[in-house]
Amino acid sequence: MAGGIRRNAGSLPEENSEINIVPFIDIMLVLLIIFMVAAPLATVDVDVDLPASTAQPKERPDEPVYVSLQPDLSLHLGEEEVAREGLGVAIDGLTESDRETRIFLRADRAVDYGDVMDVMNLLRDAGYLKIALVGLEKTQGAEAGTGTAAADGADEAGVGDEPRPGASAAPEPAK
Repeated sequence: MAGGIRRNAGSLPEENSEINIVPFIDIMLVLLIIFMVAAPLATVDVDVDLPASTAQPKERPDEPVYVSLQPDLSLHLGEEEVAREGLGVAIDGLTESDRETRIFLRADRAVDYGDVMDVMNLLRDAGYLKIALVGLEKTQGAEAGTGTAAADGADEAGVGDEPRPGASAAPEPAK
């Protein structure tokens, strides 16, 4: 009666062909925590009350260049305040005079449309024709809250991009 424990007494144990995914899940959870901690650090800290948009989000570059227009009509390049006269020079220094860089224009909801167009004209006069307007994502049936674009999931509708149904983008500047 004793000795009937092993089926293959003289051979190696059977190979297990199942994949152990526990280490993979551990790594994914650690990466998730890292990205959750790092995401707020990558946002711009200039508070802008953005209007909502239903346009499909575009792919965001690694280091976006944000120009923010505040309700008091002050301009910010990234987090630094700049004068209107020095906007072109400041962007040239930031982009190393690369005129093909897409500029993300964020304007507060309270800013007049004419003032937004004035900033777009300043950018165009400086040679930057790729301007993307930044707004908050608008969900179906509900309006998005207020906050900064990066924290609330901003979408960009680029000037001169192909229009999409339901997208509202500024017309392409005349050549």
